[in-house]
Amino acid sequence: MASEELCARIRQTGRALMMSNHTMEVFPPQATPKQAEYVLDLFDYEIAYREQSKRKRLIRRAAFPVPKTFDGYDWSGVSLPTSITRPELEDASFIERAENLICFGPVGVGKTHMVTAIGMAACERGMRVRFYTASELVLKLMAAKEDGTLAKFLADTCANDALILDEYGYVPIDRDGARLLFQVVSRVYESKSLLLTTNLEFSRWGSVLTEESMASAMVDRLLHHGHVVTFKGESYRIRHALMNARAKGGADGDG
Repeated sequence: MASEELCARIRQTGRALMMSNHTMEVFPPQATPKQAEYVLDLFDYEIAYREQSKRKRLIRRAAFPVPKTFDGYDWSGVSLPTSITRPELEDASFIERAENLICFGPVGVGKTHMVTAIGMAACERGMRVRFYTASELVLKLMAAKEDGTLAKFLADTCANDALILDEYGYVPIDRDGARLLFQVVSRVYESKSLLLTTNLEFSRWGSVLTEESMASAMVDRLLHHGHVVTFKGESYRIRHALMNARAKGGADGDG
């Protein structure tokens, strides 16, 4: 007969697989040690397979434009506040505390890469994430309002553990769109995490939302349980385009 320790491990993994308590109490003690080891290996494999499948589903559902991780990420132009550490960003643990993240800086310096990598890490931890550009989310909100599905769309969107809003301030938003976006921010306030990238100083948010009072209220909610990460430097895309151009020019000159 299998040892009590081995039977206990089978019962634990079996319950994780939603096997009935009755089955887990009756059958493991009847197994030989080899049979019990085989069953435990089978259960462990199934649990690992389900967890891997869940992570893949979460990543697909998040709709990241391009999957990114922190492998090889350039932190040289990133300035972190004292309220959060690099490991907390890399493992997305701040999302479990429903804290916000505002990534501020010029275009092409790694803001979108950072929030995507954080979102991927959150999915790996089993959290639900959804990625939108700010203009995309506003268009979806307005379409949902038009066809009478706004309440459902808001409920589905705000049910995520983390909501990523990329490129806030890049495209102007009209009054109706601004109010709908503010509804999202208000709904997730203190219960979910919002990760936002922008190249716009807080003092200029009123020009995007059309109302200074709404902009102030939005900033207040984001900063209450939030961290502002500042980015500096030249655009990664421009820098590499110039490097490629110089390399090509050098090669032509050598010829």
